Amino acid sequence: MYNDPRSHGLWEMTAPPPPATSPLQGNVSADVVIVGGGYTGLSAALHLAERGTRVTLLEAKQFGFGGAGRNVGLINGGMWTMPKELPTVLGPVYGERLLDLLGGAPLVVRELIQKHAIDCQLQTNGTLHCAVGKSGLEEIEERCRQWSARGAPVKILDAEETARRVGTRAYAGALHDSRAGTLQPLAYARGLARAAQNAGAQLHTESPVLSTERQAGNWIVRTAKGSVTAQWIIVASEAYSTGPWEVVRQEQVYLPYFNFATKPLNKAVLNTILPGKEGCWDTREILSSFRLDKEGRLVFGSVGALRNTGLAIHRAWAIRSLQKLFPQIGKIEFDAEWYGKIGMTDNALPRFHKFAPNVVGFSGYNGRGIAPGTIFGKTIASHVSGDITEDNMPLPLTKAREQKLRSVKETYYEAGAQIAHIAGARF
Repeated sequence: MYNDPRSHGLWEMTAPPPPATSPLQGNVSADVVIVGGGYTGLSAALHLAERGTRVTLLEAKQFGFGGAGRNVGLINGGMWTMPKELPTVLGPVYGERLLDLLGGAPLVVRELIQKHAIDCQLQTNGTLHCAVGKSGLEEIEERCRQWSARGAPVKILDAEETARRVGTRAYAGALHDSRAGTLQPLAYARGLARAAQNAGAQLHTESPVLSTERQAGNWIVRTAKGSVTAQWIIVASEAYSTGPWEVVRQEQVYLPYFNFATKPLNKAVLNTILPGKEGCWDTREILSSFRLDKEGRLVFGSVGALRNTGLAIHRAWAIRSLQKLFPQIGKIEFDAEWYGKIGMTDNALPRFHKFAPNVVGFSGYNGRGIAPGTIFGKTIASHVSGDITEDNMPLPLTKAREQKLRSVKETYYEAGAQIAHIAGARF
């Protein structure tokens, strides 16, 4: 996007076009104005419009410009943290609510894709959390025990079965989650936008919010060339937030994440690498992820930014790692390379904020945006419609605060990833 091939890479190359939109012009009225055109904002717009609510969505750039259009495309249930940690951190009531909501979120994604015929390369064969060594195996076994106790359809695969499903003997085992899957993330965002538009939502791109004003019980939300008067504001700008809700960005630390996409692999090689088309990531602290796209490209990623010295370092590391993991590929050639920024909260859990009367938002997805973003959009639509009270939301209300040492941590993550990837392929 914006003449930057490293912003959205393969996903922009292969996604269907977005629905036609234009910047907001003039003064309009709505019941709800949504700020942000990622998964949360688009899901909220769709679900509100289907209720007959007058919705106007304002996106500063293009749909999926932030994490929604740059991520790996893994549809996961839950968060990165272990299931038992959520009630410990949030308390038993909110912890259980959040676990229940996020555990079923991948199914909601599937249902929306099927209902609205969204062309986004959906694969529903699950994901594989691959264990590196004994400690990694112990980690996924504990995760499996905790999710199994909640009735989730997860199981541990031994090293042999993992090798058969993945195509490498690098892992001691894997946790298979049949709730999960993969999709083309930018195509999904654009598909949600089209569905919301078809349902009656008014969508405007290139319309950053500059200011807001409370007047006679309503909100006036202003852009450069227009304004929206509405009773409610849903803040869905997440880690790319600027302007009136920049604090949402400030309470998150950016963790850069890159992806490389190989050229399409030949049929013989594809028979040996992820024949079930599962999405994968490993248990290392600086993790790696990999999956296939519709055309048989292997999408391989890790922590780091493809800029300055990081571009050459991470590209060389990706080639070495792929050669060790999947020597059957032969010479490694890439069709695309891109990166984005994951917003990380201080406890790796999302937030529910009330910024002012009738101004609410979810944020802080910590690299798990597809299913949580979709279900939180649906949930906040129910809230502003009066079906779910504040006390019955899946997260407690918290005040947005800037995270301490944010810039220091961000510098550390970017530099640390380069140091780790200079060291070698790590397998």
